[in-house]
Amino acid sequence: MALCLVCRHFGNRTSLVFEPFYDDAVLRPQMLLYHSCERWKNLDMRRTTSLAVAAALLIITMRTSAHHAFAAEYDENRRITVSGIVTMFKWTNPHAWLYVDGESESGKVTQWSFEMGSPGGLVSRGWKKTDLKKGDQVRVQGFGAKNGKNVANATTVTLADGRKLFGGFAATPGAPRK
Repeated sequence: MALCLVCRHFGNRTSLVFEPFYDDAVLRPQMLLYHSCERWKNLDMRRTTSLAVAAALLIITMRTSAHHAFAAEYDENRRITVSGIVTMFKWTNPHAWLYVDGESESGKVTQWSFEMGSPGGLVSRGWKKTDLKKGDQVRVQGFGAKNGKNVANATTVTLADGRKLFGGFAATPGAPRK
């Protein structure tokens, strides 16, 4: 099966759409694009191929562009360190989340949310899903949110047993190279 670019009429409108193409014969590149409309028959193959490639790239990149970057949410100059008790650890895609009740300099207990890397990325850096559980004592370093809320991108997480693991994204400043 291949996708073919086909000209279709919808009332007084003409549109190019992708449709499945099934054929037992050998599929050649020039068979991927065909024209069922007189308006499009005069387009040369190179222009039509360029249009098809552009449409395919648009479709492929739509999901990628929805994912945010580190710099969009976190301030590289706002370093924070929180020591406290784990209240929850969510091992979910696209990013894991760590919630900690930490004590501020004034002695007030405040809840912090730390966005971490993807579960797959964390595993490649030595993490296990069971490394953190409710009630564990931790120390988390990271970059604070630009909006000033108690949200941060985790960098170094010091576990109760003394191990230090990197918890950020691949794009987090200071991320270890693979």
